[in-house]
Amino acid sequence: MEDYKAKILKVCNEFSKNTLMETLDIEYVDVGENFLVAKMPVNRRVHQPDGVLHGGATVALAESVGSAASYIFLDAQKFFVRGIEIAANHVRSIQEGFVYARASIIHKGKTTQLWEIKVTDEEGQLVSNCKLTTIALPKK
Repeated sequence: MEDYKAKILKVCNEFSKNTLMETLDIEYVDVGENFLVAKMPVNRRVHQPDGVLHGGATVALAESVGSAASYIFLDAQKFFVRGIEIAANHVRSIQEGFVYARASIIHKGKTTQLWEIKVTDEEGQLVSNCKLTTIALPKK
């Protein structure tokens, strides 16, 4: 199982090169049967003007991990995955350290998938709770 996890995480981190995920230093760090976890550093690059994590950066992290989860849990040879809706409730501010986003499947349909993404700080305190709907579009 550990070899399988390492292989999936390696693929996720490799397909992030030269993308927004690389720009935000998002790293995929854990995967399981129905979840994927990524982390992102919180520093001045992702702050809003008053020195706390920007909600847009949080949403970018959430959509990245949810979309990547859809990609690895669907047949990527047959489908493209696209996010079609995301909602976020920001409940705590953070100034520094790391945030972790854990995407867990709520609904895995043939066409649409619904993901819950909990973004937490290093102590496990909830920073944001997000829901992402993705769609699987057939490759032609």
